[in-house]
Amino acid sequence: MAFSVKGKNILITGGSKGIGKAIVEVFLKEGANVVFSGRNIERGEETCKEFSSCQGKVKFIKSDVASEEDTKNLFKEAVDFLGGLDIAVLNAGYYPQTRIKDMTVEDWDKVLDINLKGVFLNTREAMNYLKDGGHIVITSSITGVRVGNPGLAHYSASKGGVNGFIKTAALELSSLGININAVEPGNIMTPGMEDVLGEKYIKDQEAIIPLGKLGTAYDIAYAALFLASDEAKYITGQSIIVDGGQTLPESAMDLH
Repeated sequence: MAFSVKGKNILITGGSKGIGKAIVEVFLKEGANVVFSGRNIERGEETCKEFSSCQGKVKFIKSDVASEEDTKNLFKEAVDFLGGLDIAVLNAGYYPQTRIKDMTVEDWDKVLDINLKGVFLNTREAMNYLKDGGHIVITSSITGVRVGNPGLAHYSASKGGVNGFIKTAALELSSLGININAVEPGNIMTPGMEDVLGEKYIKDQEAIIPLGKLGTAYDIAYAALFLASDEAKYITGQSIIVDGGQTLPESAMDLH
């Protein structure tokens, strides 16, 4: 089977809901063994129960990606459970909306801590366990890398930083035989999108997407699956845009 991760041992951060949950599901259904993390114990354990019948074995571990201590413990516990580590998918992220004029230093720091420092900490720790042929896949975003969005200056900065980080990380990891890449989601239909941003926002976004609809969490999960597979072994320091063509038009006129 193409893009196979059967029998691989995988750690996924932020796997309890949304895109992360879809990544956990897809990798398990493809026969991988998965440890996933999150900060909400109740939600994580419920997710774990949902996937108990999948092909691979699965475990949830509570962890904060922005904590160095938590990150070290997460990798150690994951490897103890799995017996080794082949792939790390760094998906955990934070997506609050605050205009710059209203943004506090605490607001800024929290987003950068989770979205950017968390990627650094988890990549550094993954280097202690991944071997030649290992993969790191990061969930980035088109926001901050390809487009801007009012209220998301801190988020944009963090995701722009992620894409910059993987360029240099790819060079340093290459000597270890490890590749590192990212997926850049566009507007993806998740519970947060529906509950927080509402129906009008969704319809407005659909109107500027050439394919005419928002993506699903599985669209991102399957892109991550490809980048985590041996078929992607000659790709490193790159990102795949999964946005239904949203970043292509010069203006709304180009959609008609």
